[in-house]
Amino acid sequence: MENILRPLLVVGGSVVLTLVIGWATDLLLRKADERHHETPLWGLLRRARIPYQLALCAALLRGSYVEGRLFPSYRAGIAQTLTLVLIGSLAWLLIRIAGAIVETTYSRYAHARTRRDPARVRRVRTQVSLIMRVVTAVVGTVAVASMLLTFPAMRAAGTSLLASAGVLGIVAGIAAQSTLSNMFAGFQIAFGDMVRMGDTVVVDGEWGTVEEITLTFLTVRTWDERRITMPVSYFTSKPFENWSRGTPQMTGIVYFHLDHTAPVEAMRERLRDILRACPAWDGRDYNLSVTDSTPNTMQVRALVTAKDADDIWTVRVAVREQMIRWLADEHPYALPKVNTADAVLPPGRDALFRSAPPDGRKRRLPGQPARGH
Repeated sequence: MENILRPLLVVGGSVVLTLVIGWATDLLLRKADERHHETPLWGLLRRARIPYQLALCAALLRGSYVEGRLFPSYRAGIAQTLTLVLIGSLAWLLIRIAGAIVETTYSRYAHARTRRDPARVRRVRTQVSLIMRVVTAVVGTVAVASMLLTFPAMRAAGTSLLASAGVLGIVAGIAAQSTLSNMFAGFQIAFGDMVRMGDTVVVDGEWGTVEEITLTFLTVRTWDERRITMPVSYFTSKPFENWSRGTPQMTGIVYFHLDHTAPVEAMRERLRDILRACPAWDGRDYNLSVTDSTPNTMQVRALVTAKDADDIWTVRVAVREQMIRWLADEHPYALPKVNTADAVLPPGRDALFRSAPPDGRKRRLPGQPARGH
């Protein structure tokens, strides 16, 4: 009977104690979160209750299973398993705590700076994201290494592994050259302020918004909801357009190819009326001028402004559509057309061409050499 009750008491006691401590800790965090609304730290720490309870239970079982005489023939295997679970849960708990601290710091900074400096907020968010990925990678690597070192065979091979670490490092560096270059490029992007999450960029002719930045790749979400994934080293080795660099304000251009008789002054007034009725126009500036002329048409350029790339697209579309509709309704003669009328000859020469000689040959103009000379 004792052989049955003792394991049940040890395991059951550890589980019950874990649940009680976990419930008490979660209650304290919930009370702290209700009292301190200015910081989300306590609420974020509650996300770590699962790895916290798992680590606590593994530690209690690891310390009491020997006294409980649980499965003596499998003592070594149980000890090894509990140790591995304890190391993994502690790594998981550390990542959750670090994430809560970093996210709290960023949220407070973003709340204070969003209106004054949104570009700076996007830069900090990019840096925080990459820092968390580095922390996760480092903690995961240390946890895996610690798990491996719990095996006697791995400890015995430690000396030989350290002796060959130099050769293995060289081989690994050559094999992972592209990965390492992308990783260093990720740090360069994060702390060099080249591109940030939320920036509007043009890459290889594709216009989109930076959606995700990792240590090795970057994702751009295009206007038609496609995702373009490319290595971060691309942004450190090739030119690209960043429309959010500095201030997000933008200037847009709309071109019209019209007849030479187009009413330019009336178009300026119409452009002003269109922009005043367009919510996306920021009111900074507008202009309309003739920028080029060809034998058949003239090029009219409308210049508009907006607060960001999305609004400048809306303003350009509205100006183009409403201006063409207005021209077609009020000034249809201003639209480009193909001239099929008879050519107007210079004065004094039209009568000469109309009166042809009786033999049907064209009359030779004064001063014009005869054919064959």
